[in-house]
Amino acid sequence: MTGIWGIVNVTPDSFSDGGRFLDPSRAIAHGLSLRRDGAAVLDVGGESTRPGAVRIGADEEQRRVLDVVAGLAAEGAPVSIDTLNASTAVAAVAAGARIVNDVSGGLADDDMLAAVAGTGADYVIGHWRGPSDDMYARAEYARPSREVAAELQERVATAAAAGIAPARIILDPGIGFAKTGAQNWEVLRGLDDVIALGSRVLVGTSRKGFLRETLAAASDVEVDEARRDLATAVTSALAARAGAWAVRVHDVAATRDALAVVAAWDG
Repeated sequence: MTGIWGIVNVTPDSFSDGGRFLDPSRAIAHGLSLRRDGAAVLDVGGESTRPGAVRIGADEEQRRVLDVVAGLAAEGAPVSIDTLNASTAVAAVAAGARIVNDVSGGLADDDMLAAVAGTGADYVIGHWRGPSDDMYARAEYARPSREVAAELQERVATAAAAGIAPARIILDPGIGFAKTGAQNWEVLRGLDDVIALGSRVLVGTSRKGFLRETLAAASDVEVDEARRDLATAVTSALAARAGAWAVRVHDVAATRDALAVVAAWDG
């Protein structure tokens, strides 16, 4: 069955849950709760990558995340560190993280690929065309799913040349990053193009703006967190059916149930 990654945002400004888990003890408790709900991996992040987000320094990022990573790892939870910074990746792996989740695929920090190669950790290569504060200016595609797959394939080759074996690589099509709402849907419909590259594929649609836009167009009812989590569970279940290795979500329990229903349907 497709694995579920639970999101643990240790940030004041993430678009959905910013500020809720800034205290390390609360973040650790939240992560363990997600683990009990069925999360296979806990993805800890200390810097928001929401649209328009401004970068923070690596020192501040590490101040936010390292105690949380260490605390969750000490409880036996598999931990991923969601970071754009090579120094944070190395420090987090030393604190117990097993995976580095880089939404930029090594493009934000020239030292990232070599740093990850030296840690032995698995590495998530996200599809990325630039920082959050201007990424939508780069959202130009003729065939979105094919172009995303081609750009990810180039990053895989670059990572391999830096010493990261293909078996350690996970691909993320970067839903919400440098893509319009319509382009996000096209990438999801064409997920086979990314899966065909042969790496494990991680899909993250959780509570993202294109889901809100779709739900808002469907009815006049307020698009609250519950509705976005339902939409996330549905898209995650569809991604699983398309062959995704894992999905990354805020509400693990809802997605767990959606995956179970699809598995029962498929027999």
